[in-house]
Amino acid sequence: MKSTALVSLLLWSGLSAACGGQGDHDGKEWTKEELDELEAKWGFDWPFSGIGSFAHLDHSKCLTDPSVNYDIAIVGAPFDTAVSFRPGARFGPRAIRQASSRQTGFRGFNARASVNPYQNWAKIIDCGDIPITPFDNNIARDQMTQALTELGKRKAVSALSPKPKLMTLGGDHSLTLPALRALKEIHGRPIRVLHFDAHLDTWNPNAYPSYWGATQFTHGSMFWMANQEGLLSNSSTEASVHAGLRTRLGGTEWVDNEDDSSQNWVRFSADDMDDMGTQGIIDGIMRVLGTEDPVYLSVDIDVLDPAFAPGTGTPEPGGWTTRELIRVLRGIEGLNLVGADVVEVSPAYQGRGEETALAAAQVVYELLSSMVKRGMKEMGKEVVPETKQKLLKAAGKSNGKDEL
Repeated sequence: MKSTALVSLLLWSGLSAACGGQGDHDGKEWTKEELDELEAKWGFDWPFSGIGSFAHLDHSKCLTDPSVNYDIAIVGAPFDTAVSFRPGARFGPRAIRQASSRQTGFRGFNARASVNPYQNWAKIIDCGDIPITPFDNNIARDQMTQALTELGKRKAVSALSPKPKLMTLGGDHSLTLPALRALKEIHGRPIRVLHFDAHLDTWNPNAYPSYWGATQFTHGSMFWMANQEGLLSNSSTEASVHAGLRTRLGGTEWVDNEDDSSQNWVRFSADDMDDMGTQGIIDGIMRVLGTEDPVYLSVDIDVLDPAFAPGTGTPEPGGWTTRELIRVLRGIEGLNLVGADVVEVSPAYQGRGEETALAAAQVVYELLSSMVKRGMKEMGKEVVPETKQKLLKAAGKSNGKDEL
């Protein structure tokens, strides 16, 4: 028995030494050239390889490492226990990240925006998910508020802005309330909102049957709560905007819309797309919000028709196409976005083609492009579209400051 134990001990010691870093590289001082060679050999990821961060971006658990800084942080909020119909959006952040795998810095140039958001002035990283409890919505709300406040108060890397921007992946739509609470603390003022959704989400919970007591924190009441708390900059001259609406209303009259108007929201219905076209929707939004006031942009994926985004909690037929939404997002790139979210992706209800998550990942890409493009404009670097570049070349002129 003793000899067997001794042999086992010797084998284990040898194995430990072999696996414990006692090889050729132990204590080696690596030169920059050698490290660059390793990066050149092994640093490239195919769309189907690598850790599942958004668009293969660098990733960090930012909430546990206060030293991490960024200009734009992508953060997941895997929470769905405030929904009114189909749960499952807690898996949305993971699905959106996986759907973004074909996005890379190497092939990230956005022809619509004439920028590559991943190879530009902004340091964009994936900060992972907020660990949100699924058992207590009051605690969950506080967790999201504290986490987004902490992430939004970091010092930005670029001198363009003292505060970074947050791009949140939902999760159900109730997360927008913690986001607005965080933004008010970060920026010291209420924020205007651009809200793409099939539903109003300004419903007063007390208007519903409440024998057992009204539940306020839901994915349909968070804007009502935000208005009650003074988080929205909705004065007589500073309205917020809904776009893509087509929901049913309560009762037999227009009480829901009247209550929404009393909270100073401007509404664009899904049907307005047929009457006004994408440019009409764009012009209407920009007339209300302008280009100077800070705006939070919230995209509920159910703004799209279920034919394009079936994987969501409260699907409503008659919505926009993915292309129409992208056209509108491209047209409003002049907004002063201080943050955004894409919510209500519930992958359990989508098809094998992952169309809902793909649409959400594309929306994130478009919003990142707009944030980066506005930053370039603030730096005095004109971003010249391809059509204008061709005209300049034909006229024998250079595009001057547009050195991308």
